[in-house]
Amino acid sequence: MDEFRGKHITIMGLGLHGGGIASARFFAKAGADVTVTDLRGAETLSPAIYELKGLPIRYVLGRHEKKDFIDADIVIKNPAVRRDSPYLAFAKRIETDISIFLRYSKSPLIAVTGSKGKSTIASALWHVLLKNNKKALLGGNITVSPLDFLDETDTEVPVILELSSWQLGDLRGRNLLKPLVAVLSDILPDHLNYYDSMETYVSDKRVIYESQDDNCWTVCNADQKWGHSFAEETRARVLWYSESPLEESVGKRALGGWLIKSKTKLSNPDNFGAFSSSVDLLEGRGKFNFDGPEELLVPSQVLVPGRHQKKNLLAAAVAARAFGLPSEDIMSGLASFPGVPHRLEFVGSTRGIRWYNDSTATIPDAAIAAIESFSSPIVLIAGGSDKMSDFSAFAQKARSLKALILLAGSGTDRLIPILDANKVAYKGPYFSMHEAVQTADKQADPGDIVILSPGCASFGMFMHEFERGDSFKKEALMLFRQYAE
Repeated sequence: MDEFRGKHITIMGLGLHGGGIASARFFAKAGADVTVTDLRGAETLSPAIYELKGLPIRYVLGRHEKKDFIDADIVIKNPAVRRDSPYLAFAKRIETDISIFLRYSKSPLIAVTGSKGKSTIASALWHVLLKNNKKALLGGNITVSPLDFLDETDTEVPVILELSSWQLGDLRGRNLLKPLVAVLSDILPDHLNYYDSMETYVSDKRVIYESQDDNCWTVCNADQKWGHSFAEETRARVLWYSESPLEESVGKRALGGWLIKSKTKLSNPDNFGAFSSSVDLLEGRGKFNFDGPEELLVPSQVLVPGRHQKKNLLAAAVAARAFGLPSEDIMSGLASFPGVPHRLEFVGSTRGIRWYNDSTATIPDAAIAAIESFSSPIVLIAGGSDKMSDFSAFAQKARSLKALILLAGSGTDRLIPILDANKVAYKGPYFSMHEAVQTADKQADPGDIVILSPGCASFGMFMHEFERGDSFKKEALMLFRQYAE
């Protein structure tokens, strides 16, 4: 773009998740003079540097230099960089990959945030749109920077953005984010090693509807106080989603969707036998006009396990309905939604044991949801680095496990005394995924479920939760091959 040609652009935080890489590529191709600076070294960042091979980019790694911020026309801030970084005080103008995208995108926007479930909701929306012969684009916190597809935006091409609290906080007060539909998933204690309270954490989530008006929709969770708080504050029209009928959770004058027990029998019980029958029999219904009919939105049989996933699909269905899709198209699209990698992702089976990768379960509540998604005996691999989470409910739930395998980490160090106090047995902690997987296999019998659902962050042993999930899948697949041989 001509605006950036010849400008000095400093990318603060290259990272490995896509945003810094996409920003560096975007500005280099736009003719800017690009400097990438990151506190991590070249060896750690080598995969990202390789992706930018051949582009005229200057790297300052292992440190930051004040001059790169003073001389920059624009500093592009990685979401993980703290807003109170003293280097940012030297910047004339601070942007992010999301803010640059929003300034130039021509597409109608659906935005999704929350603590857990937002990736599933965003991906399910994208899947439904694609299944109904609509081109759609998906990006944001889901590791795809929207700068990578900015030139594909069009008034007829919807964009779905998954946005983290950090990404939203960076947009506060800019009047750039005005989604036609905003969706807020479950709000749970998270990132309290970054935020000083739940209120400040949730405050960043509220930015998603900051600039909406009565031509927009905000989709709120009726089962949480936070959802009701969002509904009271937004200027957009409100639709709800709930695990129970809306007249019970909100009131008679509420519109949106709810879960209800279905009378449909399983067409192929063998495919669903590992899941709780009470979950399988849930379907999503909705009402979007006080005088209109009740609509079927989410079929009882879907490919992703868990009550919490059914609720996520319901949130996606309500958002799709607000966007204008008919309920029958939404339902057929959700029936074929395969799920999202690292979120109760089915890896495979051996010896009659089913293995699932839920590595993005980085808080105890998410690990509890994974445990509650199955009726079969569970061998759980958990633990990792600390996010200052409350492990008390997890320790109680762990009593129901067949076996608990712990990965080493600062969070595990804090979890172990709580498990001991609750008389919960465990193996480990182990300092490699190989040891954890081998131990889990020894503890499991035919008919059992093995899940990696850590309830902790991944740092220390792994670069991020995706590397942790990939390591688990690699070890599990090696195990499958050994048995096959």
